[in-house]
Amino acid sequence: MARVVKVFRTLRNHWKKSTFAVCVLSYGGHWLYGKYCDNVLRREACLLAREFGRQQIAPQERLRKATVILNPAACSGKANNLFEKNAAPILHLAGVEVTVVKTDYEGQAKKLMEFMEQTDMLIVAGGDGTLQEVVTGLLRRPDQETFSNTPIGFIPLGSHNSLSPSLHLLTDNKVKDITSATLSILKGETVPLDVLQIKGETDQPVFALMGLRWGAFRDVSATIRKYWYLGPLKTSASHFFSALREWPLVRHVSVAYVAPSLRPPDLHPQKPPRPNLLYRIIRRLKNYWKPPVEEPPKVEEPEKWEEQQLSSFELFIQTHNRNPVERRVNDSLMICAEPDDFTVSEFITVGNKKEEDPTVFTKNATKLEASACRLKLPEGASGFYNIDNEEYEAMPVEVRLLPRKLQFFMSGERREQLLSQMQ
Repeated sequence: MARVVKVFRTLRNHWKKSTFAVCVLSYGGHWLYGKYCDNVLRREACLLAREFGRQQIAPQERLRKATVILNPAACSGKANNLFEKNAAPILHLAGVEVTVVKTDYEGQAKKLMEFMEQTDMLIVAGGDGTLQEVVTGLLRRPDQETFSNTPIGFIPLGSHNSLSPSLHLLTDNKVKDITSATLSILKGETVPLDVLQIKGETDQPVFALMGLRWGAFRDVSATIRKYWYLGPLKTSASHFFSALREWPLVRHVSVAYVAPSLRPPDLHPQKPPRPNLLYRIIRRLKNYWKPPVEEPPKVEEPEKWEEQQLSSFELFIQTHNRNPVERRVNDSLMICAEPDDFTVSEFITVGNKKEEDPTVFTKNATKLEASACRLKLPEGASGFYNIDNEEYEAMPVEVRLLPRKLQFFMSGERREQLLSQMQ
């Protein structure tokens, strides 16, 4: 008992050192527990992947090939380590023949896609920038009609992963997000995604999966990092100082658009059964004695463009890829424009919400559905677009929807969750 009293007396007399030691031990224990939980997640994922690897294949079949485009600079240079520890073992245990191609500089993924050979699946390991480069390089190929049928997997390793919530169940654990995304690739369940083709006056087209963003909220979002020393107030402060420097922050733009087209039914490609021999002989004789009349070629009707002048704090042209399993009547892109009558306090409030989710718009926002649109900026207008969180110089552009252009791997759990939300 005397020894216990002595220990407590020592702790009381050296309370500063005791407090520091408790804090260090608590942090160390929490860190070690987090490492243990991450190892448990990796082990469970590897056990599931091993079941895929144990499946027998026919003698004439070959191993599935996967080409991985990895951006080691993503996630502040941690992407390579994250991929090697969390994703690569799962792919190897599943019996996938993996070819990893690492990018060395910005824009290299576009060039690499020009030389990519046929593969069973394409895996993008990085963030929004890497994914946007891969999609752009893929759809710029002369044989893009063939390669666009290759299923694409997305492993979220970047600081911004806008497409991940549409494909996977996200958590606060980076390891769990990576392992679940890799397992969804092995399970093979895919979903078609729309693509936006964005073409300027002279440059080659750029392709996006989420959308094009332009306006005051986008410009303020790019300056938030400068106020890092304000902690949780940095977002509000950046909006306030931007309004202080210039007000109102209204943008004027001319938007011409084409009405959306009806969405054809989702039919799985099925090869019809071959008719019997007697039917084929009769059909050939019938075509020989009475050749079928060729139908005249259909004349395509010219597109009807409608023009509208918009004044807005922000314009966002986006796809419906946030919920790719939603059944829609039309194949369309959404043109969303915020009103131009915000007060400063409303500007700060809306800006805070948009920092969490840029696709959120107020009730009074203008929303138009279209299959294509053209943006014409006023003379002397400057600034930048955000195309899938990547900056591009603002200029007059034509944005056209390519409906259900690419196939992406999607987790079955996320599909069920999205379907349940629509009911």
